[in-house]
Amino acid sequence: MANNGSLKSTIAVSLTNYLDAGAIVAGASGLTLWQNYLGLSEVHLGWLNFISANCLGAAIGAIIGGFLADKYGRKFIFTYNLLVYMLGVILVMCSFNYPMLLAGFLVTGISVGVGVPASWTYISESSEVNKRGRNICISQMSWGLGPMCILLFGMLFAPGGYLFSAVEGVAHAFLGADAAVNEVNVFSSRIVFLTLFIVAFIAWNLQRKLQESAEFVSNKEKEAKTGLMDNIKVLFQNMTAVKTVIFLATIYLTWNLVASVMGFFQPHIYETAGGVSNEQANWMNCIQWAIIVGVTFIVSKLIDKTSHKAIYTFGLLVAISAWVVIITMGAGGMAGLWLFAILWGVQGGSSPQIFYALWGSELFPAKFRAGAQGLMFFIVRGLSAVWGLVFTYIYGENGEGFTIAAWCMIALLTVSLLVGIIGAPNTRGRSLDSITKERYGENF
Repeated sequence: MANNGSLKSTIAVSLTNYLDAGAIVAGASGLTLWQNYLGLSEVHLGWLNFISANCLGAAIGAIIGGFLADKYGRKFIFTYNLLVYMLGVILVMCSFNYPMLLAGFLVTGISVGVGVPASWTYISESSEVNKRGRNICISQMSWGLGPMCILLFGMLFAPGGYLFSAVEGVAHAFLGADAAVNEVNVFSSRIVFLTLFIVAFIAWNLQRKLQESAEFVSNKEKEAKTGLMDNIKVLFQNMTAVKTVIFLATIYLTWNLVASVMGFFQPHIYETAGGVSNEQANWMNCIQWAIIVGVTFIVSKLIDKTSHKAIYTFGLLVAISAWVVIITMGAGGMAGLWLFAILWGVQGGSSPQIFYALWGSELFPAKFRAGAQGLMFFIVRGLSAVWGLVFTYIYGENGEGFTIAAWCMIALLTVSLLVGIIGAPNTRGRSLDSITKERYGENF
């Protein structure tokens, strides 16, 4: 039940992905600044990652938001959720101690989690059959544009950046002329979060004006007497649904355990293991995100016409190659770091996240489509939160465990590759209704 205006609504809803990835990278790009300002250890940084939009915060939000979207509608989420996001961003912007910073990361993360299942579900339900993959890719491009823009802002506003003099002026206006250096420097991160607040406000105004998904409305008319708990029970009692959850959670989790670490810690890793400056690390990361956006654009032209399994396999083979390169060439040289950044950018444009979003909205019936995605997102981001803490111990204070960590990444990506190849569904060019009837029968 698509509409001809799917591109416009896709762009509005895709801003959620900009804000999701943007929140993760905004924290990452300023990590060293917050560390110096508040005197944080690597373990403190691990806890920030643990409760952020990268992990636990998003996990909690997803399982709530997914089932709320199935009960009250996709538009319900769009109407209220970004108000919570803006509150979280304000908390980060105004933080002057570690607990306040943690609270800001947590609130922002919960909002991200609430929004993601509803967004991917809405995009699929509003897309024409032969443009569903394209629209999911547009959403993924937004997921790449967020970090790219945030990193650019981070570099412009960072100490030594072209606009840092303006940051100093703002900082001294708030703190006084005798403010400590670290207090002034961290204002660059505060301003970066301000840009997220502005985008969130724009996105909220666009999303709250969207029409409800026609597929959701149609299903609610048929299932008027079905409650939220009934849908949850059906999800767990239907073996097709359970197997699908296991398949999708596996391919997404094993990839996301790697991607979540890269999203939050990559500039920090470049600085400690690679020995580059904060500015160099952010430039490398920014260019990598630009590559992700470019490759995703190419994939958006192919995904509705080409084998999904072929694109999926290509992306993960490149991902594994990136880690083999960094182990072989080492993280201490610029050549190895740059080749890794380029390869990781290429894989990001054809990553399992695209197919998780696409298949996750195709392989479940409308009555628990968002709820199933929320459940999987909860599993994936929750375990990613735990892995983020474990990673800080494997990696060490100064990157002494980098090689061991890299081999762990290769093992995880290999699992994602093999499971994806075995279980990739054939849904290209088919309506959501026909897929649902084939998998679940006429009653759904």
